[in-house]
Amino acid sequence: MTDPVLPPRARKVLIVDDHEEIRRSLARLVGAWGHEVAVADNGDRAPSLAATFQPEFAILDLSLPGMNGVVLARRLRRVFPAGRLYLIALSGHASSEVREACLAAGFDECLNKIGGIETLERLLGDDRRNFDETPS
Repeated sequence: MTDPVLPPRARKVLIVDDHEEIRRSLARLVGAWGHEVAVADNGDRAPSLAATFQPEFAILDLSLPGMNGVVLARRLRRVFPAGRLYLIALSGHASSEVREACLAAGFDECLNKIGGIETLERLLGDDRRNFDETPS
């Protein structure tokens, strides 16, 4: 008899993207995978939402109006250290230079908007990632 396949543990996921269609589509998709989602439409609103929502993952567009995704990642990283928040950059321009800049800014992963969905689903469903349950 084989063990049943258990669904991944639900995660709290913050999505920050200024394009409404992308933001809503990502929120629907991540929600359909069984995760709790909060959304912000720009980098300036995201820090206060993160403080209230206490996400385990944040998916940040890099090209945000106002505070861009790299600046936002650095700001979130000061409040949520590695191991508490997994930061994912989402870009339409995920070149090696962009990836290096993202990792230097504190992102854990840099995905291309085109083709990165399977990787995103795998990252969110990885139960080996244990987060500190106490808010920072």
